[in-house]
Amino acid sequence: MTRATVVVSPSGNSALRVASILADREAGWRLVHHLARFVDASHVPGVECVIPTYDAALIEINPTEVSLDGLRDYLAHVVEGLDIDLPLTDAPRTFDVPVLYDLDGELDLQDVAVAQDLSAAEIVRLHSDPPYVVRCLGAPGGSPMLDGPAFPHPVPRLASPRAHVPQGVVSVAGRQATITPAAAPGGWALIGRTPLTVLDLESEPFVPYEPGDLIRFRPIDRDEYESLRGTRMVAR
Repeated sequence: MTRATVVVSPSGNSALRVASILADREAGWRLVHHLARFVDASHVPGVECVIPTYDAALIEINPTEVSLDGLRDYLAHVVEGLDIDLPLTDAPRTFDVPVLYDLDGELDLQDVAVAQDLSAAEIVRLHSDPPYVVRCLGAPGGSPMLDGPAFPHPVPRLASPRAHVPQGVVSVAGRQATITPAAAPGGWALIGRTPLTVLDLESEPFVPYEPGDLIRFRPIDRDEYESLRGTRMVAR
């Protein structure tokens, strides 16, 4: 089913995928997140969860409580009423993330530099230069999914993914960047580590940021890394 702004299609027997078809990627990103927040806040009967990404939202349902066809009509009506020009938040928070970059060759920064035909220092400068908008939350543990730094080329994923990537690793792949809040397998290129604790299972929510907030990376040395180890991630 296609509307002026979205395509709504089934994803299996118990979910709908609402994908933006807007040419303006920023507007499409805002649309799916406004939709997700509206559905969450409305406590729509039968909706189990809503997972928004860069340009689509997956809405999982309990099919004994709501039908896909009924929900599809409801979502189309909701989308038509959304103001996609509204920002996700009027006051985005900024999270300062100190990073011990991999200048000693323990991780993948040197390989990324070679592939980009840049020095390691230039990789650090480009990665830590801009603030990044949190586009969505990913796996594992609510990783902040960010647009990547202005490298000349997309960063290839590892040919052989690691079975274990520790928490706090800062990584890049393609045109994206992220932080790993919890240990998990991964195939992204690892370029540094933050000493901050990002995921806190004792808090609600488990991670402090949300889509629309900003993350800024800041290079630090090993002494500062050790002094900040275990500090909770908070907005400045």
